[in-house]
Amino acid sequence: MSDQLTVIVLAAGGGTRMKSKTPKVLHRIGGRSMIGHVLTAVASLDPQRVVTVVGHQRELVAPHITQLRPDAVLAVQEEQLGTGHAVRVALEALGDVPREGTVLVAYGDTPLLEGSTLREFAQAHRAAQAAVSILSGVVEDPFGYGRIVRDAEGLVAGIVEEKDATPEQREITEINSGILAFDAGFLLDCAGRIGNDNAKGEYYLTDAVGLAHADGLTVAAHAVADALQTEGANDRVQLAELGRELNRRIVTRWMEAGVSVVDPATTWIDADAVLSRDVTLLPGTQLLGATVVGEDATIGPDTTLTDCEVGVGATVVRTHAQLAVIGAEAHVGPFAYLRPGTVLEEAGKIGTFVETKNARIGEGAKVPHLSYVGDAEIGEGTNIGAGTIFANYDGIAKHRTTVGRHARTGSNNTFVAPVTIGDGASTGGGTVVRRDVPPGALAVSGGPQRNLTGWAQARRPGTAQAQAAEAAEAAEAAGEGPRATSPE
Repeated sequence: MSDQLTVIVLAAGGGTRMKSKTPKVLHRIGGRSMIGHVLTAVASLDPQRVVTVVGHQRELVAPHITQLRPDAVLAVQEEQLGTGHAVRVALEALGDVPREGTVLVAYGDTPLLEGSTLREFAQAHRAAQAAVSILSGVVEDPFGYGRIVRDAEGLVAGIVEEKDATPEQREITEINSGILAFDAGFLLDCAGRIGNDNAKGEYYLTDAVGLAHADGLTVAAHAVADALQTEGANDRVQLAELGRELNRRIVTRWMEAGVSVVDPATTWIDADAVLSRDVTLLPGTQLLGATVVGEDATIGPDTTLTDCEVGVGATVVRTHAQLAVIGAEAHVGPFAYLRPGTVLEEAGKIGTFVETKNARIGEGAKVPHLSYVGDAEIGEGTNIGAGTIFANYDGIAKHRTTVGRHARTGSNNTFVAPVTIGDGASTGGGTVVRRDVPPGALAVSGGPQRNLTGWAQARRPGTAQAQAAEAAEAAEAAGEGPRATSPE
């Protein structure tokens, strides 16, 4: 198929109903732009040539297309004079198009389109030996679509657009998706014959159907059972509806593949995410970008992972993470924030209200609660005490902290980077570590505790605090309570 197939993707329209500074085809659902979905479907055909017609805001659309498909030819439609004109521009940009084979025309705003549908359509077109084939569908409400008009023998005679249709033609429920397949030689001959004698004064590519019929050539229509695949998004309401339907299909596909989804209605999975069997997704989970989740992992509830990797058997609870790696049997959350560059190795733990960034936490190491770990290396088996801050920024540059294997750090520590805590070392509670700690050493930075007796009564007379202190002293004096000792 690939040696004889050319694909033209039309993406020059302005999309004014989006009311957006972003071009219509660049609006995203399911983790991809709309045209990204279409180009992915096209790629499954392995075409020899792909040309994309750009026009409105091409300075934004063209680089995006080139990033997705570097070999695509970009054709510029300076004036948007209709689909027939756009295809002429595409053929001119391609130059020497072989007269043998198939030219398939698709649209850049149909994000539910699947590669399997395009393959079946192209194969049906060739089998029919048609000059032109229409990907059609039957819908309950055909308003806004071009209608497939058939002759008395049931053969396709033409396509009439909504604005040009008679009342009788508007009752037709078989609609044109806009996706067409042509015999290459016929398209090259008829492209210049398409006129603009219609309500909008545009050159409709669909007029090629009438030309083929008038020439006595075969016109075929291949009905797709799933007409939503050809649905376009012209405004944000339609975009949201297609996004919801796309997500429903993705979630269903993963459940059929062995993933447990407790609440499909609140679970969102992007098109490029990859899940293994026996993964469990709890309510409120979002797996975005190219996130990969290993077998037996549990994600959620209320968790968003973007471009993350989650290992076998890991648990991630109420967590927001981006560009992070979570190892096998590791545990994250609840209420954790993993920023880019975080690597949590096997059986490690990032706990409640912990933020990490550009940090590697070794096998079995734990950062259980209330800590910030930035630009750090934590060795295997180490435990970081609650309330620890890795002070990585000196106001000008970021610096790195290294904590060795099987170290034990106290609560409310501050590690002033760059600093190294050796293997098996410990730090006392409240310690500010400004210098390296040798392996096996205990680092403390606070002086001995001093108790200033009578402070509340002297400094806060008449308050509830002072009254409580006075009552406690009276009880002690009467031998009714413990006596506090004050070190010298």
